[in-house]
This record gives sequence, C-alpha cells and structure tokens, in this order.
Amino acid sequence: MICLALVALTSGCTDWKKEHDKLLSANKNLSGLLETCRAQSGERGEKLAASQQTIDELTRQIEQLKQSPGRATGFGDDVDVAFNAAAGTITVTLPNTILFSSGRAKLKKATIKELNHIESVLESKYRGKHIDVVGHTDSDPIKKSGWKDNWELSAERALSVTRYLIKQGVPQGQIRAVGCGSARPVVPNTSSANKAKNRRVEIVVYIR
Repeated sequence: MICLALVALTSGCTDWKKEHDKLLSANKNLSGLLETCRAQSGERGEKLAASQQTIDELTRQIEQLKQSPGRATGFGDDVDVAFNAAAGTITVTLPNTILFSSGRAKLKKATIKELNHIESVLESKYRGKHIDVVGHTDSDPIKKSGWKDNWELSAERALSVTRYLIKQGVPQGQIRAVGCGSARPVVPNTSSANKAKNRRVEIVVYIR
C-alpha cells in the first residue's frame, strides 16, 4: 500500500510539473504576442500620423494652388494659370494677341520671352509630365487669311507653339498639339472683347 501511494504521489507530482511547464510556456507566448501587438500598434500610430501630415500638406498645397495658382505652380503671376484638381491639370493660357498677328500662325518675336519662361518652368518643375498645346479661335469664319477654316488655323497655331517648345528642349514624346477651332469658347462670341478672350493657346500640363 505504501509503495502504491508513493507511486501515485510521484505520478501526480509529474503531472503537476507538466501542467506548470505548459502554463509557463503559454504565458511566455502570450507575453510575446502582447509585445508584438504593442509594437504593431505603435507602428500603425506612426504611419497614421505620417499619413495625416501628408494629407495636411496636400490640402495646404491645393489651397495655395486655388488662391494663387501662378505663384504656386511656378509660372508666376504674369501669365493666366488655372489649376483643376479633379482633372489633375495646370493650364497656362496665352492670348493670341501676344502670340500671333491677326490671321497668322507665325510666332511674334515679342512672344519668345514668355515661351522661354514657360519652357524653363516645364523643365525645372514638370519634367516628364505630358503636355497638350491647344489652339482656339473665335467663331468668325475665315475670309482673307487663306486658311481652310478655324480648325486649320487653331491647329497650325498650336503646332507653332509646340515646335518652339520642342526646339527649346521639351521632349517630343512628352508634348502634342491639338486644334479645337471655335468649339470650346470660354465666353460667348457675342462681342469683340469676348472673341478676343476665345482666341487663345492653352498649355495644359498633366501633373498626375
């Protein structure tokens, strides 16, 4: 009987030691998981804070673009600049009066300064971005200039600006010329002043 009792007692001690070891091991595992969770939580918090800073900076930049697009984009306040957040574009508008003589598609010499400035900004701030040079006219039909129609005149004017920018260093694969004729007026063609606004060349930079 005494021997049996000793055997049972010894066996019980062994079982308790095994349980103790299991609990100790489980405790260590749980402690490790807790530390891992805390570390991951800290990393998530840091990432969240960094993301919020990025969002705040982007919001600030967008507000600056809306309030002073010329200055914010680098083109300056001497040219007409518009920022379209939804389309992801910056549009520099040049009136035809400073680019071309009436009915002509050859650039005026006085225009070179403005185009050189625009090209330098494209090179320094928007290298690799796609660019459209878009020509527009008013709705008056072509009579004396020799062009077939307003589509042809607008396309040739866009090509003149495009060729000049390429000559100054804008890569050919980055830029294209588009002629819209009178199809996209910014104001109704109901007065001489409005028609002058519609005669323009737009340099559209896709910043996305």
